[in-house]
Amino acid sequence: MIKLTTPIADDQIRALKVGDTVSLNGTILTGRDAVHKWMIDIFIEKNYAPEGDDQEVYESIKPMLEGGVIYHCGPVVSGLDTGDYKFVAAGPTTSIREEPYQGRVMEHFNIKGVIGKGGMGPKTLAACQENPGVYLHAIGGAASLIAQSVKQVTGVYKLDFGVPEAIWVLEVEDFPVVVTMDSHGNSLHDEIESRSQEVLEELLAKA
Repeated sequence: MIKLTTPIADDQIRALKVGDTVSLNGTILTGRDAVHKWMIDIFIEKNYAPEGDDQEVYESIKPMLEGGVIYHCGPVVSGLDTGDYKFVAAGPTTSIREEPYQGRVMEHFNIKGVIGKGGMGPKTLAACQENPGVYLHAIGGAASLIAQSVKQVTGVYKLDFGVPEAIWVLEVEDFPVVVTMDSHGNSLHDEIESRSQEVLEELLAKA
């Protein structure tokens, strides 16, 4: 298992290949649909002017995402009434919903790793090559187990988006993931889809 700590250097990313198992450590941030759309609309495409705490949040998260990791996760969090936040469940959510945004978000913030489940498409794969970066597959159905890797919740932004959609800042230790899209244009998800299509065609031919 390859141990990586954020921020992650380009040469460490280039050394990773699909199938590598990684133990992730350091600071990571969660971000799902609302966060990605907010990043694109206000700070990348600049369709809208920042309002409220938008600019303050942007300036806070930008250095944490530099060489960092974003996690597609809608957590279950305790301590919402006291501010003593703890992750009860922290499983990955399906990543393909972020495909329209992810590549540009990676480029803008210099994000090196994207964690989720199910893989992503050609835009994200191209961004992994150019940026460079990797897609890291987390174990679906193991939300409670993954939560044990979250040693501390050090902050939260955009809680007005709702608990699952907010930006949670986490300190993780030995967070287990697998590289399924690398910076060399390889995607395990594409390979599986291609093989599945071949098997389907063979079965149909025999029918």
